[in-house]
Amino acid sequence: MSLTPPQATAGTALDALASGFRRLGQRFFVGVAARLMPTHRPHRLAIMVFHRVRPAPDPFLSGDPDVKQFAAIMGLVRDRFSPLSLAEGLRGLEQGTLPQRAVCVTFDDGYADNLTVALPILKQFGIPVTVFIASGYLDGRLMWNDRLAEAIRRLPGDKVDLNEYRFGVHALGDPRERAKLLRDLLGLLKYCPPDFRDVIADDLAARYAPHLRSPMLTRAQVRELHAQGAEIGGHTVTHPILARTAEREAYREIADNKEDLEGLLGERLRFFAYPNGKPMLDFGPEHAQMAKEIGYQAAVSTGPGVATAATDRFRLPRFTPWDRTPTRFGLRLLWNMRRIV
Repeated sequence: MSLTPPQATAGTALDALASGFRRLGQRFFVGVAARLMPTHRPHRLAIMVFHRVRPAPDPFLSGDPDVKQFAAIMGLVRDRFSPLSLAEGLRGLEQGTLPQRAVCVTFDDGYADNLTVALPILKQFGIPVTVFIASGYLDGRLMWNDRLAEAIRRLPGDKVDLNEYRFGVHALGDPRERAKLLRDLLGLLKYCPPDFRDVIADDLAARYAPHLRSPMLTRAQVRELHAQGAEIGGHTVTHPILARTAEREAYREIADNKEDLEGLLGERLRFFAYPNGKPMLDFGPEHAQMAKEIGYQAAVSTGPGVATAATDRFRLPRFTPWDRTPTRFGLRLLWNMRRIV
């Protein structure tokens, strides 16, 4: 028979007590800030955007919350905000019935951990979610940024010579240096022609990460995500920067993605998310018109701020604080709710 040492039991109890006090402190500070920063007039809707929730902390890819951070943040969202589905939020805007501090949670791209890691937490807290899916990456494909990231993670040695791509020589010490190199390369390549970008990502992945498993959803998992209550939205087929894409091809990316996902789910998609999503840089009015003509009811960007009844439904802002502690996350979310688009 196994016995728990008394000191272990006491330590567990103290840890639980400290955790409880931290949660109380978080809610207190955010509650005070909410009273000092009123956001009830005009009615406003904050839409948050995530991409992944990782099962464990990843120092190399620290931009995504891990499961503990996400659970803590969603607990705060439930307790200090008013989480709604995107459809409920837009209906509340139109009817003037939004509660104070109304928020929606959305995910972009279609990673499998949206189903396996994030959704159980969201269901635990009773928070609805919309997942925008780039259908061309389902069933085993990898996005170029993921291929590049895993190649950089696995580069051997303490430096890398990228002069063959005209990117110079870079130090590869701790995970932070590798993460900085990845951020720099993503920034340089994001707006390059897809063929040029993909060749570099494919080349580095073939050399240093040749046996990658796809982190994306399968088609069966998309159906399961939908069956468990998540709203599925469109996000193009291959996630191009629409403003850098020929008009006919941009239209096809939006339309084919919608048709594919509707065939998979057996129902109409209502909402669309622009890839990358910065207004006037990544998409323009012509792409909003395409989404409207193709049959979407609304579309979301990644511009900061909150929506009101006067906000263009095809240019809805989305914003997620980059802070990973619940208190800072909540305070920055409240501050963003003061910025009306």
